[in-house]
Amino acid sequence: MTITTVELSGGRPPGAERSGLRQALPRLAPIAAAALLLSAPACGADWRFAPSLSLSETYTDNVDLLADDQARSQFVTELAPAFSLAVNSRRLKASAHGSYRQFLYSNPDKVRFRDDHNSQYGGKLQGTLAEDLLYVDANVSSNRRTTSAFGPTAEDAPYSVLNSTQVKTWSISPYVVQRIGNDALASLRYTRDSVKTNERSRFGDSVADSVALNLDSRPDERKLGWGLNYLRQDVDNKLTGESSVENLNGRLRYRLNRALALTATAGYDRYDYQALGGRTAGRSWSTGFAWTPSQRTSIEASIGRHFYGSTGSLAASVRSRRTVWIVNYGDSITSSRQQFSLPSTLDTAALLDKLFQTSIPDPVQRQQAVAAYMAATGLPPGLADSVNYLTNRYVREKLLRGSAAFRGLRGSAILSVYSSKRTALSTEESDSGLLGGQLASLNDSLRQRGASATWSYRLSARSNFSATADFNHTESLSTGLEDRRRLLRAAIDTRLGRYMTGTVELRRRTGTSGVFSLARDYTEHAIEATLSTKF
Repeated sequence: MTITTVELSGGRPPGAERSGLRQALPRLAPIAAAALLLSAPACGADWRFAPSLSLSETYTDNVDLLADDQARSQFVTELAPAFSLAVNSRRLKASAHGSYRQFLYSNPDKVRFRDDHNSQYGGKLQGTLAEDLLYVDANVSSNRRTTSAFGPTAEDAPYSVLNSTQVKTWSISPYVVQRIGNDALASLRYTRDSVKTNERSRFGDSVADSVALNLDSRPDERKLGWGLNYLRQDVDNKLTGESSVENLNGRLRYRLNRALALTATAGYDRYDYQALGGRTAGRSWSTGFAWTPSQRTSIEASIGRHFYGSTGSLAASVRSRRTVWIVNYGDSITSSRQQFSLPSTLDTAALLDKLFQTSIPDPVQRQQAVAAYMAATGLPPGLADSVNYLTNRYVREKLLRGSAAFRGLRGSAILSVYSSKRTALSTEESDSGLLGGQLASLNDSLRQRGASATWSYRLSARSNFSATADFNHTESLSTGLEDRRRLLRAAIDTRLGRYMTGTVELRRRTGTSGVFSLARDYTEHAIEATLSTKF
């Protein structure tokens, strides 16, 4: 779908409140108001507002992505207005976006689980209230998210409400930064955030309060660097009650030379939730190294132990004039709530920004080029985003991700792979509303793997061809249930004028719909034509 903004938009079940740009704008209003106040003193503030409109016509032979013997063909007309806003000044950096998608079906009575419209919006703000002292961050979002790790995802089935729900988040975080002599920098941050879904999803709406205290040595060329971090978070979930997280961690960094440093950490972690058994608190330690031979190459790795077992981490990034390579590995305790409020996926735009950095030095022009590339190739905002799903349980997640981007004279490509294993640490009763009694153990232990490749080739000054292959495999290690999803996509986009683009897309999806005895294979073939214009 070649829409000029992010396409993780949300479905609306019958009886739910009306959604759309009219609903998105009031929620974005506090960020816009704060942006106006913070940027007012800075006469040089750069404001960029970009409305757009897309009109699509799609023919699909399986509109609901149901089993092949239940597949129903349909023509779907989609009207999608959207906007983006960016503000950049000395005291403020802010951005907002929103889109509304209206679906019209040629035979609506034959679409069993249809979604007539959905919407998405998001905004973030970084402001300076007092120079070198007081700052504030704020975020708001509403996106359509996948309910279960099994079956078509929210992105796979934009017209269906079977396996998706609307997830709304917001956060406000003021913080103070203070220098301590010439040797240290201290910061104190308070965060209030919320995660909310539609009631039918049975995912507990929650509010959290967090306090973080950081004390770090000044970044300079000294041999020894150190840091001390403390975090306390209290979560109030309407379904599962109260839980809390407390972490205390000390860090040392010893520089052997300008490129290589040794690292070590020691700390204590405490989690308070309805555990399956065993420890929920204990000491932690790690040791590793950081190697930065140039501005384009960085590798950090460590091994260690927490109360839940041996752990490790890896963050590697290598960039050349035409390539970017990124590999990350982490092993930690997390939750769906934390994933929604602090997404762990690899930001597609950030990856492309590094790829385009050499050829497009100007950050604003580079941002526009990245957005245009993502729209033309149908790339999601987050690579490996399918690892997330709804669960009210705390889990231990081991996640390995790798991505590579290549850019040639006429073509470019993006490759992404991931492997994730999640093991539940809290009791399954908290998911009884989500899964039901028969499926209560479905999220006990999940393994997800996937790979995707997107290739784009410039046919002429006005036209581009792109192709995408995507594969995902999910397995419940506790029940043996498996789900495989595949997508093949090919598209040609052409500039029809200064502000208008036309796209024709062919796609084929296969996968499994339902669980256990109800699990059935599905296949979809679709062709889509889109006109997109910017104002």
